[in-house]
Amino acid sequence: MRRAAMTCVAFLLMVCGCSSVAAKTPSPPPVVRVSPALDSKRARTDRGLVVRARGGTLSRVLVSEGGQQVPGRLDDTRTTWRSAWTLRPAAEYTVSVTAAGARGPATVAVGRFHTRSAGRPFQVAATAPLPGETVGAGMPVIIDFDTPVADKAAVERALEVRAQTPVEGAWRWISDTQVIYRTRRFWAPHQQVTVTAHLAGVRAGAGVYGTTDSTFAFTVGRRQTSTIDTRSHQMIVRRDGEIAQRMAISAGMATTPEYTTTSGIHLTMDKGNPVRMISPGRVKGDPGYYDLLIDHAVRISNSGEYVHAKDNVWAQGRANVSHGCVNARPDQAAWFYDGSLRGDPVTIVGTGRQLEWNNGWGFWQLPWEKWREGSALFTAAPAG
Repeated sequence: MRRAAMTCVAFLLMVCGCSSVAAKTPSPPPVVRVSPALDSKRARTDRGLVVRARGGTLSRVLVSEGGQQVPGRLDDTRTTWRSAWTLRPAAEYTVSVTAAGARGPATVAVGRFHTRSAGRPFQVAATAPLPGETVGAGMPVIIDFDTPVADKAAVERALEVRAQTPVEGAWRWISDTQVIYRTRRFWAPHQQVTVTAHLAGVRAGAGVYGTTDSTFAFTVGRRQTSTIDTRSHQMIVRRDGEIAQRMAISAGMATTPEYTTTSGIHLTMDKGNPVRMISPGRVKGDPGYYDLLIDHAVRISNSGEYVHAKDNVWAQGRANVSHGCVNARPDQAAWFYDGSLRGDPVTIVGTGRQLEWNNGWGFWQLPWEKWREGSALFTAAPAG
């Protein structure tokens, strides 16, 4: 009995000990880290702005420069915020951050920092389309820079294309100063597209930095596509899916490579009325030499190919007798000229010479996967 009583007392002591309440220690406030550090005087621009919270989550991040809000985004854990783009050189940034802990007080960090000057600047030198231009469904976006770009990946990350109708596209570097954007499929018609080069703060090479952003917008007009069959000597023009014109044509005579019309997907590049055309590789007095002014000429390649007017109706619809161009009846050629926009697709079939992808705007000659390989950000899919 005595032993049993002692066991009961010990059990009661254990119960009493377990029921006591220990004082809870409050959690420490979250730690906020801003990079570049607040109060920096010569912060780098090319790494952007990063805000991190340890021991809590970011509930508010406000960054401004020159009175403008700086765009950025939180990650899924809400512990890291990154600016959408690089930072403007020689600028002052104001940062206000609030981080909340799971328990305990929040942390507020407020401050400023200054970015360093750009050094040697670079910028956009030219674009196609032109700002405000209305173009065809196959139109590429071409950007030329005024300085050779060494870090193509950094510059390409700064290029943004926004279309009203979602589109898949990719950039391809043609040279150190030119990059071209092509969509996977033709643009949807009747929409606006905005292109922004967020170059301010981007490091293009050793000591070379962008100083300003560049934005332009263009409109994709009606969808006009033309098909030319050099065997049947016919051209069919469609607008928004409906046949708008049937044209009898005459194509290249194909006696030499330069007199052979190229097969493939061409784009209308520019036009003139008239255009002076001179025989390639020949001088005055040579057999086959010509120097002519041609009316209503729409250029479709860099190798001298046009769709143009010519009053040789005896050949149009019957025989190919031209020096490589596609000619049509003057009134129909004038109609095509008047209604053409830069970037309208013109597909030619039936010849023994293929359009090279880099002949003018022959970019649609490359399969999509091959086109993508020209991107500085391209990563090949794993085998299998």
